[in-house]
Amino acid sequence: MKIKDDNKIEELLTRGVDEIINEEHLKRRLKSGKKLRVKFGIDPTGSALHLGHSVPFRKLKQFQDLGHKVIFLIGDYTAMIGDPSGRSEARKVITEKQVKNNMKDYINQAGKILNIKKVEIRHNSEWYKKKGALFLFELTSRFTMARVMERDDFKKRIKEDVDISVLEILYPLMQGYDSVELKADVEIGGRDQKFNLLMGRKVQKKYGCSEQDIITVPLLEGMDGVRKMSKSYNNYIGLAEDSLKMYGKIMSIPDGVMWKYFRLLTNISVKEIEDMQNKVFPLGILSPKDAKVKLAKEIVAMYHGKKEAERAEQEFNKIFKEKKLPTDIPEIKIKESKLNILDLLVKTKLASSKSEARRLVEQKAVRINTEVKNDWKSIIEIKKGLIIQVGKRRFAKLT
Repeated sequence: MKIKDDNKIEELLTRGVDEIINEEHLKRRLKSGKKLRVKFGIDPTGSALHLGHSVPFRKLKQFQDLGHKVIFLIGDYTAMIGDPSGRSEARKVITEKQVKNNMKDYINQAGKILNIKKVEIRHNSEWYKKKGALFLFELTSRFTMARVMERDDFKKRIKEDVDISVLEILYPLMQGYDSVELKADVEIGGRDQKFNLLMGRKVQKKYGCSEQDIITVPLLEGMDGVRKMSKSYNNYIGLAEDSLKMYGKIMSIPDGVMWKYFRLLTNISVKEIEDMQNKVFPLGILSPKDAKVKLAKEIVAMYHGKKEAERAEQEFNKIFKEKKLPTDIPEIKIKESKLNILDLLVKTKLASSKSEARRLVEQKAVRINTEVKNDWKSIIEIKKGLIIQVGKRRFAKLT
């Protein structure tokens, strides 16, 4: 059992890890058998968790499998401030109502990876709503402005003469104080969170607590293969998306990021991934597309089961290889007898706005009963069974 645990500890500390502070200290504590409190926080600034979030969640699952206590902190209070990490401008302040709406399905989505029954779920409004202005005076008095302004995001914005709000300056202090309240031994976050995670250590020290160890994980590029996966960039693959949509999105990622997806998002061994990569290049005995099929099936099976992964592959091949319509097309009822094509796309929710609909039409991405439509002024006669297609993966049938 000890050898097995040592192997698990080694993988926990190496695979999918960007940096550890303090690695030797954390390794000793892991091998000592002490049960650690492992914190991961997320601000509900959006409603969907995606594969980018799964990278730290998978690391949390490794701690959970070793018997440690995972704390999933929902920053429902700090979300109203907004994390300045990686921002070139101030985030828009969101309301308490928006925060509640965004976070309502977080637990179910996190439960796709974690054993949610064993997770300690907390909200930082638990303590911040009880604290007044005097607490903020006391917290901020322990730190200098120079220390808080050390972060690269702030330096860049000052250089470019972009405003920094006082709320943004408070954010890292408040995230750090969360670690005091939660008595965190370890905190996990993306590498762009390093400043905030280190601030947690500093705040803990100021309050006479043991300093948490830190694990930063790599940021996962989105479907564009360039920017980090984010709903803001519309390059994300949601954990709650249906199997076909998830499969199709994975198949659309650039070949260059495929191996990073294998390492960070699957349980396939590093050796097997390296062997597969060699078969693609330089050996050329495996096509990148076939490797990507394996990736897509592996990830879809993790979130939807093997049967759904097989079904998603069959449907994908039906649409993209055989150029046929999908088996299941969402049916939408339209009352009007005629509609402008832009209004039709918005009503069927194949476009979020008329401006997006016009762009799709002008890009020749819209088909009505397989015929490409490139005139945004077109009037469409509404008939039962009419099939509307946008791009390669989005369909609607009128009833």
